[in-house]
Amino acid sequence: MPRPPSRGFFGQVHQTMSTASASATSISRMTTHIARKASVLIAAILLAAGCAQVPPGACPCPPKPAPPAEARYEPTAFDALPGWKGAPAASSVRAFVGSCRNGSNALVMKAACAEARALPAGDDAAARAFFERAFTAYAVVAPDGAREGLVTGYYEPLLEGSRNRSARFTRPVYGLPDDLVVVDLASQYPELRGLRLRGRLNGRRLEPYYARGEIEARGAAFAAPVIAWVADPVELFFLQIQGSGQIQLENGERIRVGYAEHNGYPYRSLGRYLADRGEMTLEQASMQNIKAWAAANPGRYQEALNQNPSYVFFRELPAAGGPLGAMSVPLDAGYSIAVDPLYLPLGAPVYLATTYPLSPEPLERMVVAQDTGGAIRGAVRADFFWGTGSEAGVLAGRMRQQGRFWLLWPRGEPLPLPRR
Repeated sequence: MPRPPSRGFFGQVHQTMSTASASATSISRMTTHIARKASVLIAAILLAAGCAQVPPGACPCPPKPAPPAEARYEPTAFDALPGWKGAPAASSVRAFVGSCRNGSNALVMKAACAEARALPAGDDAAARAFFERAFTAYAVVAPDGAREGLVTGYYEPLLEGSRNRSARFTRPVYGLPDDLVVVDLASQYPELRGLRLRGRLNGRRLEPYYARGEIEARGAAFAAPVIAWVADPVELFFLQIQGSGQIQLENGERIRVGYAEHNGYPYRSLGRYLADRGEMTLEQASMQNIKAWAAANPGRYQEALNQNPSYVFFRELPAAGGPLGAMSVPLDAGYSIAVDPLYLPLGAPVYLATTYPLSPEPLERMVVAQDTGGAIRGAVRADFFWGTGSEAGVLAGRMRQQGRFWLLWPRGEPLPLPRR
């Protein structure tokens, strides 16, 4: 379930330029044309501001983003992986095969994918032998030398809702706003890969988009399609944090929504805000406790929600299958994780050694890096996908464990990552 990156206005922007589709009005097409021009202009301004002086006639020198701090990747014997001999490897193969359809590393994974597809289903021994034969395991060490990092959990919420607004269902699940402009700077300057601007046009001026509080305050005047209406603003808030979910309609039908874009503001933790104000300790700031606090403080929760200016917009997805991660493949409950792709490439198997939420019981298995998230930053950091519904939500909300990571990469292939 792709979730918004943690970036400010200059480093942000899905009405990407392509969202002014063939069905767009002449006004919206003109707006998109202006936005395209704004893209080039803004990129030029940013580059000019960051360039050193050059001789007349010389090419401009586009600034290169600061490279990520380098992690270490240390070859490790499979027998040294905690719990390796007892790990449920067959299910891990299933998740790995799911990633073989997509991703920038599909070519380097091609031989391993073909071998994985031919394995007998449900055979842990065969699956374990496959991983040992096809991959080298690398212990991931953070730039500061840390071998352990934070493992949190996420899930796919299931909310009650309706296609139509009613006295009960008053909170909109928004699709892409008509006036959201997304400028991909890399389309003009590859050196700025990953940098986007998100904003709105005010005449010919590109301004930051509305923050959460402004969107809420605009109400019906906010120009965005509504996919569905739900009852609980706090549940909607957590739907945005998770990045995707399902909505159970009154007629029994379910619709699935997934992340489309966001408003360009960095994510700010509601739990940390409540802890800083003495409403609960940081250790108590689970999803369940935050929901309980909101229920007990009906006059204060909106102010608290607005402390996170980031706002996520959705698109409707096919109801069948699982929620889609950043690779646009269905996530596999218990075997998919969100990672920082600067350090762990999407589509790669990752051996994870951590514990179950609020428990010393080991949670040791091969998972697959299939998703990203705004709060998932660093080499030894992951978000563990627990599945759909309230039970998965309880586990996800309580998970805040320490864990270790081993990246698996095809034997003989160079790692596509910075190394010391």
